[in-house]
Amino acid sequence: MTLRLFDTETRTLRDFTPLVPGHASVYLCGATVQGEPHIGHVRSGVAFDILRRWLTANGFDVAFVRNVTDIEDKILNKAAAAGRPWWEWAATYERAFGRAYEALGVLPPSVEPRATGHITQMVELMQRLIERGHAYASCGNVYFDIRSYPDYGQLSGHRLDDVHQGESAGAGKKDPRDFTLWKAAKPGEPTWPSPWGPGRPGWHLECSAMAEFYLGPEFDIHCGGMDLVFPHHENEIAQSRAAGDGFARYWLHNGWVTLGGEKMSKSLGNVLSVPNVLKNVRAVELRFYLGSAHYSSMLEYSDQALRDAAQTYQRIEAFVRRAAERAGEPPVGKWTDAFAEALDDNLGIPKALAEIHRVVHEGNKALESGAADTARELAGQVRAMLGILGVDPLDPHWAAPGDSSAALDAIDVLVRAELERRQLARGNKDWKTADAVRDRLIAAGVEVTDTPEGPEWSLSGKAN
Repeated sequence: MTLRLFDTETRTLRDFTPLVPGHASVYLCGATVQGEPHIGHVRSGVAFDILRRWLTANGFDVAFVRNVTDIEDKILNKAAAAGRPWWEWAATYERAFGRAYEALGVLPPSVEPRATGHITQMVELMQRLIERGHAYASCGNVYFDIRSYPDYGQLSGHRLDDVHQGESAGAGKKDPRDFTLWKAAKPGEPTWPSPWGPGRPGWHLECSAMAEFYLGPEFDIHCGGMDLVFPHHENEIAQSRAAGDGFARYWLHNGWVTLGGEKMSKSLGNVLSVPNVLKNVRAVELRFYLGSAHYSSMLEYSDQALRDAAQTYQRIEAFVRRAAERAGEPPVGKWTDAFAEALDDNLGIPKALAEIHRVVHEGNKALESGAADTARELAGQVRAMLGILGVDPLDPHWAAPGDSSAALDAIDVLVRAELERRQLARGNKDWKTADAVRDRLIAAGVEVTDTPEGPEWSLSGKAN
């Protein structure tokens, strides 16, 4: 395996050389559980689930940490506005994110730490920073002194004069550009004890403390959305390295899901919640859509783009299922060299999908010619490649309760009855009836393909 990853910090494509041979340590900034997850939230989960699957498939023992931010200004504000306890609000939406990840087949992390469970580690990190002269306490708050860290801006490229943390000035700040590590207690807010008085942690501090606790002072890969490059990840690097840790050796950032050219976010009001989207497409189709673009690119959402992705997946799925029907369920085979080359090149999903389509085309040709055993072997290759992307149609996960497999089986019985009527009408040269059957199926969103073995059908997603 010669995996090359684009490292945000060095702005170069680098060979992946793990800190410990055969072991890959990955930290992904997870959900701030302030509300219902939308598809923009879960894109990073899907994108870096593919990275994890590819590392695992190539023999790496992967430690994958995905945190939960369960204490933060937005959580407190929304809970207060709703008249609900902050902890209950956070727990409710933590479960909602868990359901979304599970629905989309995102593998559970090795550990999923909550920020509120690691206050001790955060206090210890702040103490180290104060001792090294990189942080100071004032009015019950603790701030990071960015002027004490000459490399500030190394990830984002921000110049010190241009830094705006996006937070209030804060009581006792020496410089408005300093960022908050610990917030002094405020009336009505939750607090924890600290050497500087009761309060709660700042967002940036949380991830540094949790990453170090689970992965050590230096680890391989830190992932997250590109909107986190500054200030969140910039501040993580500053506080961790100022404390003496090597921290992350590679930084990967996924692009946004956009709507009308703008980042999908709750503040813009242009959200599409995962449960609502799953009313229109199957979970496996939504995952295929979210994982179909390169992880670093923007993914512009539209209903049509989602339908197109669903149709594309259905055509791939139809080949695998046809091969299974005619030659027996194909065992998971081995991906092709071209597929491996595509993923090794910074997880090049578009090229990987092109290779999957090529193998599907060859498999359909084999089915048409009656070479069922060849088609079965090719279907095994397709399963292997789709499995890396997390969308193998024969994976038991996609047959779980709540999926539409049972509904599809019922539809299959009805459609095949219609196809038999069409075949009988064509045999009797009753073209009017045959055309009427075809038109009804098209109107219902069913696409029919005539093969030497008889007609096959798939959902086109274009019901009238």
